[in-house]
Amino acid sequence: MASRPAWTVRDGRVEIDNFDFQWNGGFAVVQKQKNITALHGQISAKYGEEALEVSSKSMEQLGREIGAFSLKRNGIFLENVFQAAKKYEKGGPFVDLLEASPKEAKQDERHHSSGRLTAFVENGVEWPLEPLTAFYDYIYIQALVEHYGETLDLGKYDWFTDIEFNPKKSINCQARSVAIYQLLQQKKCFEKAAEMEEWIAFHKKYVCG
Repeated sequence: MASRPAWTVRDGRVEIDNFDFQWNGGFAVVQKQKNITALHGQISAKYGEEALEVSSKSMEQLGREIGAFSLKRNGIFLENVFQAAKKYEKGGPFVDLLEASPKEAKQDERHHSSGRLTAFVENGVEWPLEPLTAFYDYIYIQALVEHYGETLDLGKYDWFTDIEFNPKKSINCQARSVAIYQLLQQKKCFEKAAEMEEWIAFHKKYVCG
């Protein structure tokens, strides 16, 4: 058995719930998709609602297109933007990672040899580490708006998942970010993602989990 989170918009906030399902081991895409089907089945059984897998393993084109390894911001893969913004005790931000492949940017050894992560820096603006996912969610929303504007059609989906995300190993999740986009869409308040301080205040108030 495995437990994985999913995110939804409820009562004007982004909420999280965890679902237990039978895990299918293996690294093949077909195995990943069996897990997606099992996870979404549990969501449907509990809530009777539709879920969208947001990752390269998604069975739906939209889910693959808006995944972090597909999205670009200002012509640069989102994963690179995130990894290149990390500032550590002993180095960073490593802006050369903007020109690497997403996989190389994520696996760069300096992430492990530069001490504790202290902040994110983008365009001269230093972002704090709290709320934990605020910076990642911010650049993700910016990338979605750049490519789809404020009218990306997520209407048929109530839940968002990322089968590769393990909360025991990671913090940021593209599924959470897409749920936040849906919340901004419903509230018609994309201006909240215009600058850091206002975004952090919004994040603290409306994003749970």
